[in-house]
Amino acid sequence: MIENRFKTALAEGRRQIGLWTTLSTAFATEVVAGAGFDWLCLDTEHSPGDPLTILLQLQCIAGYPGVSAMVRPAANDAVLIKRMLDAGAQTLLIPMVNSADDARAAVAATRYPPDGIRGVSALTRATQFGRVKGYFDGAASQLCTIAQIETRAALDALEDIAAVPGIDGLFVGPADLAASLGYGANQQHPDLRAKVIETIARIKAAGKPAGLLTGDTVLQQQALAAGIDFLALGVDAGLLARAAESLRNSIALS
Repeated sequence: MIENRFKTALAEGRRQIGLWTTLSTAFATEVVAGAGFDWLCLDTEHSPGDPLTILLQLQCIAGYPGVSAMVRPAANDAVLIKRMLDAGAQTLLIPMVNSADDARAAVAATRYPPDGIRGVSALTRATQFGRVKGYFDGAASQLCTIAQIETRAALDALEDIAAVPGIDGLFVGPADLAASLGYGANQQHPDLRAKVIETIARIKAAGKPAGLLTGDTVLQQQALAAGIDFLALGVDAGLLARAAESLRNSIALS
């Protein structure tokens, strides 16, 4: 089986630093693939991305052995998950997991029968078009399914979600969590920061690796001190937008 280096790193307790990618092209992905991050999240929930763009991005990242790919499907949907897995994704971040039932549905979508409902095809990029021997029996061992915790309901069910077999980690989504808890778009509210850190502690107490995306440098440092296992520092589109603005504003025209 092809090793899932991200999953191995989490199992070995090695913290992984990542970057969100929403520009949805292989060219943009290659720009950041060599920047030294441990992982890139290829997002299709809040981007134009789809299985075809993900395929090209995964092919690009394969040329950079130091970085792992995480894929976020647009929804906790068995068909979308199947297509991402067939394209070669090994680590999936499942959005809006609000209950143990949601978590079980996500895991089932990654497993072949009788353990799940993933459709079977031997001629996919994931199997190297039939060249990976024993893929059907061994695929699950190298898949990493991460549940995203981003609502009040998910907080209430966190321990139940973490206990679902096949859930390999839990990820805090501060933007939706802020909205769900009544903080609107204010992801820097001290009470939200405290809730995120409390949630990280609960995840780790449940025996699962904890993840987070935040560009808030205060929360980043708090998360590191709390023992965060995988941390994304920003979003490629945001980096480009803010750098472009900074460059334009760096010169005054008479």
